[in-house]
Amino acid sequence: MCEDVPLAEQPRRLTEPVSGNVTGTDEASASISRWEYLYGVVFVAVLVLVALTTGSVERVCIAGSAIAAMAPWYFLVGRHQILSAEPTVTARSVTYTAGIVVLFGVAVLAAPNTWFLAVALLPQCSQVLPDWSALIPALAMSALGGISVGYWNHSVGGLAEAVTLFVAISAFCVASGGDIGRIISRSLRRAELIAQLEATRAELAEVSREAGALAERQRLAGDIHDTLAQGFSSILMLIQAADADLERHPDMTATARAQLELAAQTARDNLAEARTLVGALTPAALQAGTLEDALRRITERAGAELGITASFTSDGTGRRLPAATEVVLLRTGQEALANVRKHAAARSVAVELCFAADRVRLEVSDDGAGFDPALVNGGYGLSGMRARVDEAGGTVEVHSAPAQGTSVLVEVPA
Repeated sequence: MCEDVPLAEQPRRLTEPVSGNVTGTDEASASISRWEYLYGVVFVAVLVLVALTTGSVERVCIAGSAIAAMAPWYFLVGRHQILSAEPTVTARSVTYTAGIVVLFGVAVLAAPNTWFLAVALLPQCSQVLPDWSALIPALAMSALGGISVGYWNHSVGGLAEAVTLFVAISAFCVASGGDIGRIISRSLRRAELIAQLEATRAELAEVSREAGALAERQRLAGDIHDTLAQGFSSILMLIQAADADLERHPDMTATARAQLELAAQTARDNLAEARTLVGALTPAALQAGTLEDALRRITERAGAELGITASFTSDGTGRRLPAATEVVLLRTGQEALANVRKHAAARSVAVELCFAADRVRLEVSDDGAGFDPALVNGGYGLSGMRARVDEAGGTVEVHSAPAQGTSVLVEVPA
């Protein structure tokens, strides 16, 4: 009868992949692109304003040429600096801001309304230089703009306007300090972290793929060991037995024929198993009937091959189990009977399948030579059996002692 023994608690495993679609590099590029749209609009507007409000064609050409030169200067030098690292004092960042100040100075001194271009240029200073270092080119451009306004407006009002603009812009730059730079730095750090997360996710996906491939190889190795390898061992043993009988007793053709018939049947079963493994389908033994039928057949076959008493019993209300569970129980029974065949030298073997409400137990017992479980060298048989049952959330117990037979007890959730 089935005893009401609780299953060992099944370990929980995290198998769901991290979800989401993060693109840190794309986000950083998109942020820079938004700034570039602002630059483009401001540059075009200032060019139109300079052309319409500057009386001298010569001054318009000078200012327009300086403003136009800022575009390739940005794309060749500045943009790389903004995208490549956080705001920092480097030869490239200093060269870029110095070039911007020079070009802005040429343009604004020729056409005072170029001053409005500072709306696009001042943020760039904080994007390439850190904290207070960005104030140096910003204040320089503010001073140049104030000088130009004061120079071209020869009046008290013009001078007052120049001073007011310089003081207002300088105060804004000092008040904001390195805020823009710090915002850019945080955005770049976040983009870097997201990029690292993407790389980590890619590595985890690769590890998961490799783990899945390894698990599949182990599953196939277990299936081959539990079916084909054992079947070939049985065929070899039966053929050797038939050959020995014919050599000792040439007239015992009936016994030899029976053994050869068993070998042929085992070969046919192996062929069916091989085709099943290739097709990744349910084991052939389970396709022909229930789990009880399959276990009864392999038990009777083991008894016939070994010439010993072999019995199968089923207790509880039999029912169909999940395919994976039935495969585990069938393979475990095959492995236990194979060990009886190879090692036990038993006179009898008994297989019992017990159905309970929430679990199923399989016990294979023999009266053979037995062994000391502590001295087993960890061959594939028992270790593969334990790995297969552990994967199903079950337990394996092996009770044996020298000259006292062996009992293998497997319990899995139903």
